[in-house]
Amino acid sequence: MELKPLEADDVENIAREAILDAIDFVESDVAEDRIKAQRYYNGEVDIGEEEGRSSVVSTKVRDAIRSIKPSLLRVFLSTDRPVEFVPTGPEDIKFAEQATKYIQYKFQELNGYDVLNDVFHDALLKKTGIVKVYWDTYEESETYTFNNLNDMEFSTIVNEQNVEVVEHITNISIELDEFGAEIEMPRHDLKVSKINEMGDLCVESVPPEEFFIDRNAKSIDTAYVVGHRTEVRVSDLVAMGYDFDVVSELSGLGHSDTFSDVERYERRGYEQDYQQDDNAMDPSMRIVALTELYMKIDVNGTGVAEMQKVVLGGSAYELLSFEPWGDQPFAAFEIDPEPHTFYGKSIADLLCEDQDAATMMLRGVLDNVALTNHPRTEVIDGAVNMDDMLNNEIGGIVRVRQGGAIVPLTVPFVAAQTLSAIEYYDSAIEQKVGISRASLGLNPDALQATTATAVNATMQGAAGQIEVMARNLAEGGVRQMFKLMLKLVIENCDEAKIMRVSGEDYIPVDPRSWNKKMDTSVNVGLGTGREDQRNAALTQALQMQMQIFQSYGPSNGLVSMSQIRNTLADMLALNGVRNADRYFAPMSPEQEQQLLAQQQQGEQQPPMDQGTAYLQAEQLKAEAKAQTDMAKLQIDAQKAIAADDRERDKMDQNLLVSAAEILGKYGTAVDVAQVKQMQNVPRYPAEAPAQAVTGGRF
Repeated sequence: MELKPLEADDVENIAREAILDAIDFVESDVAEDRIKAQRYYNGEVDIGEEEGRSSVVSTKVRDAIRSIKPSLLRVFLSTDRPVEFVPTGPEDIKFAEQATKYIQYKFQELNGYDVLNDVFHDALLKKTGIVKVYWDTYEESETYTFNNLNDMEFSTIVNEQNVEVVEHITNISIELDEFGAEIEMPRHDLKVSKINEMGDLCVESVPPEEFFIDRNAKSIDTAYVVGHRTEVRVSDLVAMGYDFDVVSELSGLGHSDTFSDVERYERRGYEQDYQQDDNAMDPSMRIVALTELYMKIDVNGTGVAEMQKVVLGGSAYELLSFEPWGDQPFAAFEIDPEPHTFYGKSIADLLCEDQDAATMMLRGVLDNVALTNHPRTEVIDGAVNMDDMLNNEIGGIVRVRQGGAIVPLTVPFVAAQTLSAIEYYDSAIEQKVGISRASLGLNPDALQATTATAVNATMQGAAGQIEVMARNLAEGGVRQMFKLMLKLVIENCDEAKIMRVSGEDYIPVDPRSWNKKMDTSVNVGLGTGREDQRNAALTQALQMQMQIFQSYGPSNGLVSMSQIRNTLADMLALNGVRNADRYFAPMSPEQEQQLLAQQQQGEQQPPMDQGTAYLQAEQLKAEAKAQTDMAKLQIDAQKAIAADDRERDKMDQNLLVSAAEILGKYGTAVDVAQVKQMQNVPRYPAEAPAQAVTGGRF
C-alpha cells in the first residue's frame, strides 16, 4: 500500500470507526456492571420481593465504600507532599523542591480534595476513576470608561492591542490656542473593552460514562484510542474558536436507549429534560455532543503514526478539528487492577451477590419476628365477628358465637439461629473488603481481654487491604496526575509565578526552568503501621537526632537542622496540624549553610560595643593613611635616585671622552680614578633613607 498524507475526511473516518468500536466495547462489557453497582449502592437488589413481606435491603455495597473511602483520603491528605518530584541530576535538586511545593500548592488551589473524593468513589464503585488534566485557555474581558479625551489620548487608547470600542461619543468644545484665538477642539467620551488572553491549569474528575477506551487496551498510555464524550452548549464551542454556523447544526447524543443516559440517571436519581434543552429559544444555549479523541494516526504519510487530538461534534461524530498532540490528558485510578487489561475490579463487583444473600437473610429475620409477634389466626367461619377480628387495637374485644372459634397459628421463632448466620456472613464480607467492625472501633467487646500485641495485629491486618488499595491508587492515578500537571505547567507557563508556602509567605518560582522529565516518588506512608506507631517512631528519631546534633555539633555529617525541622513538621502533620511554618521557621540546606558561616565568623571576631568599634575603625583609617604616605615617600625617593643615576652615568661617559681627548691632543693623562672618587661622595643628607645610598647604585 502506498503511503500518502491523509485528508480531513480520512481522519474523520478513522476517528469515527475507533470511537464506535470503543463505545460498543464499553456499553456491552462494562456499562452493565457499572449500572448494577450504582443501583446496589442506592439500596436496590435484583432478588425481588413478595407482597405483604419485608422489603428491606441490606446495603453492604454502600456500607463498605463509605467505610473504606475515609481511610484512603486520610492516607493522601494527611501529608503536605503525597508526591515528590525526583531530580534527574544535581542541577535539578533545587528545581525539584520548587516543583514539588508548587504543584501541591496548585492541587490544593484546584480543590484537590473534591477531585480525589470523586475519583476514589468512582474507583471503589465503578471499577475506574478518571481525572482529566489540561491547560484551559480563555479570554477575560474588562470594561473601562474614559471622559473628555483629546485626539492623542483617544488614539492611544483605541490603538492599544486587544482593545475593542464599545461606545464612543465626540463632543466639540471651544478653547483658546497659544495665541489666544478661539478654536474648536474635539473631546471624546469613550467606553472600551479590553480582552486579555488567560490560561490556567485545570484538574477535574470525568464521569465514568463519558470516558471510553479500546477493548485491547492494557493501560491509558498504550491504548490505541482514548477519549472523552460529553455534552456542551453551543456557546462553549464558539468560545473555543469554532464557527457558530457549523456547531449550531450539531445534534446531541441519542437519549432513547444509550447506556450513558441510564448510567447518568442512576447516578443522579432523576432524568434530565432534554426537550427543554433542544428547544431553547436562545440557539447559543442548545446542548450538542462533543467528543475529544486521542490516538496515533499517520497523518503525514511517513509510515510513523503520531499522537493526534481529534475533536468531533454531534451524535454523527462530524470532524471539527485535529492537531498533533503530546501526551493524552487522562489519569486512571483503580483499587484492584486486573493484570494485562484496563478495567479491574471494584468493591461493588465483590459484594453485589453478598448484598442479595444478606438481604434475603435480613428479610427472613424480620418476617419471622413479625409473624411471631402477630401470628396468623384460624377462625370458624360464621362463629366470629370479622370486623372485631380485623381490628388490631390493643385490648380490643372480639365477639364470638361459640367457644374455641379463634385458634392462633403458632410460628416458631428461628430468628436467633438466623442472626448467627448473618454474623458469619458479615465476617466473610469484612474479610473480602478489609474493613472490620473491630478495626473501626464499632465492636469493642471483640477486643476486650485481648493483649496489646493482638489488638495491634488485628488493626494492622484489617488495614492491609486498605493499604494495597492506596498503593494501587498512588502508583497509578496519583502519580500520572501529578506528572501531567508538572508537564503542562512547564509547557504553558510564560512568566514567573507567585507561590504561597505558608499562611502568610509568598515566594516567586519560574516553572520554565524546571525539567519536565523529572520522575515522581509517591510519599503516602503506606505499610508503616498506625498513626500512634508512626508518631512514636518520629519521637524516637527526634531524640536520636538531638543527641547526635548536641554531641557532635552542626557539622556532624549525619543530622542537620533541616532534617530536625522536617521531623518536627511531620510530627505536627501526623497529629492534624498542617501549618508547621507557624511554629517552626522554614529551613533549607542553603539557609543552614549561611547560618553556620555567620556563626563561625562570629566566633572568630567576638562582638564589641559601639565606642570600641568606632575607635577601632578610626585607628584602621590612621594606619592606612600612614602606610599610604610612607609608600609615597619611598616612590619619590626611588624616582630621585633613578634620575641621579642617569646623570652620574652621563658624567662618567663625558669624563672618559674628555680624558681621551686631552691625552690625544696634549699628551697629558687625566687621573680618572680620582675624579670618580670625588663623584661618589654621599648624595643625600644623613636623614635620607639609608636604603637609597648604596655606592651610586640600587
